Amino acid sequence: MKIIVCVKRVVDTETRVKVAADGRSIDLGGVQFIMAPYDEMAVEKAIQLRDAAGTGSVTVVTVGPAAATKELRTALAMGADDAVHAVVEARMGPNATAEALKQVIDGREYDLILCGKQATDEDDAAVGPLLAAALGLPCVAFVHGLTVDGRTAIAEREVDGETERLDVDLPAVITAQKGLAEARYPGLKGIMAAKKKPLETVACDATGGKTELRSLELPPARAAMVKIEPTAAGMQSLLTALRNDKKVL
Repeated sequence: MKIIVCVKRVVDTETRVKVAADGRSIDLGGVQFIMAPYDEMAVEKAIQLRDAAGTGSVTVVTVGPAAATKELRTALAMGADDAVHAVVEARMGPNATAEALKQVIDGREYDLILCGKQATDEDDAAVGPLLAAALGLPCVAFVHGLTVDGRTAIAEREVDGETERLDVDLPAVITAQKGLAEARYPGLKGIMAAKKKPLETVACDATGGKTELRSLELPPARAAMVKIEPTAAGMQSLLTALRNDKKVL
């Protein structure tokens, strides 16, 4: 089974981000980067499916800055077989990213394409479905369970508290939801092996975006917490505040 996994380099989710002076980007001074967590789940599931099949390969693809090589090496250390890096330094919206990924994937052999359901920086959850549309493939998004039987993928996802099962002909695009797989930590052996695995750098046309980032700002700071004493007087002050200040009663 040949699987392609699309991943993205994002700011570490534990980072306290600051808006840069231009008002349109993040201040990257001292910022740490990681592979998007849902993409890590997709990589892990791809490795599991390959191992279960007993043969095949996992190719990890990213469109991003030159420094994103680090995240590709992480995927290789986890157990992916090879990686492809389309180097683009500029910010790309979901349409441009999907088109660039299509350019990288066209002409390559694959049975399945996996993506994270969304990246944790922009949270648009659009690249996977847009890529599927560009490639003319079926897509199932927000999948928390996935098995493959021959040329059919059996995908499960939660809908209104119930589990929906979809049987999809391969090739197809699947986007990973929490619960699909728990990403492993690369061991020393995997890290050393990753240095020798193929990492191809390719060119792509980074145009075609349909969105423009005009401004960026942090949400307003929350008001200070007010502690209410568990007394009759405290409850009375709480009710008064809810009625007069917050207008919720």
